[in-house]
Amino acid sequence: MPRSRRPGFTIVELLVVISIITMLIAILLPAIGKARDAARVTQSRANLRNLAVANDTYAADWADRQFTACPDDMGLVQGKGSEYARRIGCMGQQIVGYDADGTLWGWWCGGSICRTNVPGDPDYWNDSFDFAFAPHSPTNPYFGSFRLPTVKGFNSYVGDRWYDSVFWAPKDVIPLRTAEKFFEYPGEFTPIAPESSDEDDQSVAYSSYVWSPSAMFGPEVSSRCGFVDPFGSRAPAASFRSPAVGQCRFPDLKTRMIEHHWLQNAESEANPMFTGPDPSWIFSQGYNSTPAVLFFDGHVAVRGVREAMDADERAIARMESDSGFCQRECRGGRDTGCEIGLWNRAMAHRFGHGEGGYGRAQSYDSIVSTGMHMYTTDGIRGRDFLATTE
Repeated sequence: MPRSRRPGFTIVELLVVISIITMLIAILLPAIGKARDAARVTQSRANLRNLAVANDTYAADWADRQFTACPDDMGLVQGKGSEYARRIGCMGQQIVGYDADGTLWGWWCGGSICRTNVPGDPDYWNDSFDFAFAPHSPTNPYFGSFRLPTVKGFNSYVGDRWYDSVFWAPKDVIPLRTAEKFFEYPGEFTPIAPESSDEDDQSVAYSSYVWSPSAMFGPEVSSRCGFVDPFGSRAPAASFRSPAVGQCRFPDLKTRMIEHHWLQNAESEANPMFTGPDPSWIFSQGYNSTPAVLFFDGHVAVRGVREAMDADERAIARMESDSGFCQRECRGGRDTGCEIGLWNRAMAHRFGHGEGGYGRAQSYDSIVSTGMHMYTTDGIRGRDFLATTE
């Protein structure tokens, strides 16, 4: 009997099918990537909304105050931690938390006024004040308590743990590699990675979200009528006193917390000009950076550096056209100059970033120049953006 033929594909037909599948993959992959990226941004915004609740709860417990890690009268000693501990009092330590073995971690203060059983020494205390207690310090241009919402004083309003996932944005990959190792850790904090038994092998990841340091200082520090150095001889006694939330004049335009790193539209994962365990780009180092932002009125949005720079330029142009602005606003004011921009250039310069803004010297492109969020003119009473009708 004749042999039956089985239906099959010719080589041309197979090539056509493969080509169609290849084209479909090429079309779908970018869409899948965009969807995944959008989901990560959505999660970051959800984290900020949770932190907004924590900030409000903290304020409810502390007479409408923002988080602070140093005494209100630190201005009496111009922000010198060891001097405060020697002359005025022994301030509270910056507690981090207990590990699973019952060891307490933190930054400790010490001094002649402190009880003898308080750990630490004046030299270490002096260094740690600039790093972990002062909102921001010229000796640590990229650090201060503005970067520490993970400490016990604030994380108790979230989940009582340093390594709570709410403190890390899904796209903040470099610090997240360290942080995610500890998400299931049973204690409140430990710097010892699970795969290591060496106590000298310590690594710590810092939160993706940071407060506005200018809003944590007294408004007179970054005043429109001149910057007053909180670490200088003319520092007001209350320059380190965290303002009440109610002092915010533009709650829908003043940033409260922001993604510290350049996560949207970043050109690469790491900044080649940075060294250390976390060389991530900073949000203010790219003109196309669009960080997720929490505002003082509680709303969360993705707002661009380009938009903030445009608002600053518009504010400057408007005030330059009004020749009597500074005289009216600052009658009998200080001799340090009138600031007409939305961010205070003198403050940025004092804190180690020049007149180009936060991180400008290590930025990706030459056009970016901003101190939004970090050095807002008038601090909590100022604003980082303009309204759409302005």
